[in-house]
Amino acid sequence: MPEVAVLGAGSWGTTFAKVLADGGADTVLWARRPEAAREIDESRRNTRYLPGITLPASLHATSDIRAALEGASQVYLAVPSQQLRPMLREHGDAIEPDAPVVSLMKGVEAGTGLRMSELIAQELGIDAGRIAVVSGPNLALEIAQEQPTAAVVSSVSAMTARDVAKRARNDYFHSFINTDVIGTEFGGVLKNLVALAIGIVDGVGHGENTKASIITRGLAELTDFAVAHGAERETLRGLAGLGDLIATCGSPLSRNFTAGRLLGMGYSRTDVVARMEQVAEGLASVDPVAQLAEAKGVRMPILEQVRLVLDGAMDPRDIAPHLTTDDEPIEE
Repeated sequence: MPEVAVLGAGSWGTTFAKVLADGGADTVLWARRPEAAREIDESRRNTRYLPGITLPASLHATSDIRAALEGASQVYLAVPSQQLRPMLREHGDAIEPDAPVVSLMKGVEAGTGLRMSELIAQELGIDAGRIAVVSGPNLALEIAQEQPTAAVVSSVSAMTARDVAKRARNDYFHSFINTDVIGTEFGGVLKNLVALAIGIVDGVGHGENTKASIITRGLAELTDFAVAHGAERETLRGLAGLGDLIATCGSPLSRNFTAGRLLGMGYSRTDVVARMEQVAEGLASVDPVAQLAEAKGVRMPILEQVRLVLDGAMDPRDIAPHLTTDDEPIEE
């Protein structure tokens, strides 16, 4: 069986390692904590992040990152986006020279505003054709429970996208391909910001009409943003855009929805981060995305109101009217 490596043993990294193993790959999962690696290897469990899930026998774990990378024909990255650069800087030389590098992350780097595929290319000095990204309506626990779903694998190289999609496929997980990396990545990033807004209004106590308004306007905002950066509009209507948006905004399994809900209940950004067991990527993406939007002249009222709540400049109870309108004057 081909050997692949997944770096990051949180809920999504462990789930995707299971997807790969169930698809026939001999999979090595790197866990930062040695006790987590031992539990996965010895008990076939990751009780902290995937309670009740039994992992396949062809999935092995290690806390030695360089051992995980040795001989891997494909490398999947599932670490928090703000930790990716230092990790690649220290261990990127251990990645096999021809191995595709696949981002499972949905964030942008603070400070640079780089998408994860751009960061990988820059830090590893490799051609963009070796890089792929995976996105879609992918709530980790549901997939680990083998509930059917689909995702998009995107690369500027159709061959790389196909090779990754063939590996990331099994009876319950289907992978489609495209070459619109910008749209696929930004769809995954921006839906997190809309999910924060949905969580905020849920925490305040507003209902489905408000949420439906935010999702609809949010899709328009994220589409305008992505297209301004070179994405194809059609991508944002598919799994990596609308599909991911629906799943992330509609489920308590979503970290970003949960983070937003805590904000809506009155917790500060610092308190929310402290209470979250895993990273909610949207919290770190708000400021860099706002800067990118400003640079392109794209108006994003929902994002701006979320930003004000995060900064403590707006009471969450005052947010709903702003989130459901673009504030354009009505012509008489």
